[in-house]
Amino acid sequence: MSASERGLTNAIASWLSDGRCAVSNLRLAKNVAGAVLATILVAPRAYAGDSSEDNTTNSANNPLTAQSSLNLQNYYIPSFYGPLNSDANSLLLRGLIPLNFGGVQQLVRFTLPFSANPSPDRYADGLGDLTVFDLILLPTKPILLAVGPLFVAPTATDRFTGAGRWQAGAAGAAISTQSWGLVGSLITYQHSFADSFGREPTSLLTAQPIVFYNLPQGFYLRSSGVWNFDFQNDLGYIPIGLGAGKVTKIGNVTANFFVEPQYTVYHYGEQVPHWQIYAGMNFQF
Repeated sequence: MSASERGLTNAIASWLSDGRCAVSNLRLAKNVAGAVLATILVAPRAYAGDSSEDNTTNSANNPLTAQSSLNLQNYYIPSFYGPLNSDANSLLLRGLIPLNFGGVQQLVRFTLPFSANPSPDRYADGLGDLTVFDLILLPTKPILLAVGPLFVAPTATDRFTGAGRWQAGAAGAAISTQSWGLVGSLITYQHSFADSFGREPTSLLTAQPIVFYNLPQGFYLRSSGVWNFDFQNDLGYIPIGLGAGKVTKIGNVTANFFVEPQYTVYHYGEQVPHWQIYAGMNFQF
C-alpha cells in the first residue's frame, strides 16, 4: 500500500472513532470499515480482463447465487433524526445455505445482529433478533425471481436491541444480470403473531433496490440502501448509497470486500438514521 493509501485508510479509521458512544463494540465500525478499505486498495489482481471477470463479480454480488456464503457486515450510524443526539452500530453475521428438495432450488438466509443502540437513559448492547427466510428460486428468465417465507425469533438479549416478538412474513427478490453488472431488488415484510411479555406488536416492510456496476480487475461500484417502513411506530426512511468494492479469489473462496456510505434522502418520524456507513466482507464457498 502506498503512503497516500495508508493515509486515506488511517484518516477514515480515525474519523470513524470520533463517535461519542463509549460502548466498546462501536469500535467494530472503525475496524470493519478500515480493514475493508485497506483490502480493497491492496487486494491482488485476480482477473485476466475477459468476460469471466464480470461473471465472477456478478456472481459474488448476486443475492440469488446458489452458493454457500458467510458474511460479516456492519452498519455504523453517526447521527439520527430526533432528540437522541447519539450514534449506533450494528454488526451482522449473515449466511446463505442453498438447498434442493425434489428438484426445487431454495436459498436459506439467516441474519443475526449484535448491536449497540441508544435508549433514553443509556446505551444498550447485545444480540438482536434472528431473521431467517427461505427463498424458492422460480424458473424464470431473463429476470431471476425468488419468493418464500420469513421468520423472526426473539433472540435479543436487551429490549432495546430487538423487538421481543415472534414474527412471520414473506420475502421476495428479482435480479437481472447485465453485461455491465446487476440490477434488482429484495423485499421483505414481517408482522408479530404472538405476545411476548407485553412488548409492542411489529409491522415492518423493507425494500432494498440494488445496482452494481462492474469495473476492471474485480472492482465495482454499488448502491444498496435498505428502505425501511415501520407501520406500527409510524416511521420510515429511504437511504441512497454510493460505494465501491473489490471481488477477488482466495484459493477456492470468492471474497468480496466493500464500503458504502448511505444518506437518508426521505424520512418521517424520529430516531431514523441521518446517514450511515455500510461495510462488509463476504465469502462464497
